[in-house]
Amino acid sequence: MISVIIPVLNEEKALPATLQRLFSQPGDYEVLAIDGGSTDNTLAVIKADSRIHLHSCNTGRASQMNYGARHAQGEWLLFLHADTLLPENALTAVQQLPDTTLAGGFRHRFSGSQWGLRLISWLDNFRCRRTQVFYGDQAMFMRKSLFTELGGFPDEPVLEDLLFSEQIANVTTPIMMDSYVITDSRKFEKAGIWLSLLRVILIQISHELKLPTPALKFFANVR
Repeated sequence: MISVIIPVLNEEKALPATLQRLFSQPGDYEVLAIDGGSTDNTLAVIKADSRIHLHSCNTGRASQMNYGARHAQGEWLLFLHADTLLPENALTAVQQLPDTTLAGGFRHRFSGSQWGLRLISWLDNFRCRRTQVFYGDQAMFMRKSLFTELGGFPDEPVLEDLLFSEQIANVTTPIMMDSYVITDSRKFEKAGIWLSLLRVILIQISHELKLPTPALKFFANVR
């Protein structure tokens, strides 16, 4: 079974489409929504569907995902952002992976049609193929045994997905699925596509050089 873990915080706008796509998937899976203190109608959206196991914990994506993993029953853990749509038959494809596969993620695409957004996704996918390091909006998945062995996401306010993915890549070779997840492009469009690309590059360079993370405002919630 796959445990789909969705950290949420004020996601009333994006969450319904994410859940609709998720529940169109065949396969054996459970869905856990981990709320970090929503003040909009997010909880109402979740409570309207009895198939979702709702949990609450302190705000922070790393804390929320780790909390969800502790309560998950599946052999596989798949971490899905609340504004990201899975490709068709994604969960079936994960369940059919060979026993030797321990972790992976999907190719990435933004919802917007601007060519700048497509360029950003292409660069992200190219980087991922070269490094085997995934971002959280690529619907990272791994066997629960590996998650437990590595101790889960580091308790950091930003880049927890990148840091944990690097740990995974140090112990196994994660697979990059051929299909694409689609992430809401609202943050990049609101901040400016090219400015957002520059910020991503600066953040990546700073991370590689072990410098303080710049442009922390980029990680602010955009709803």
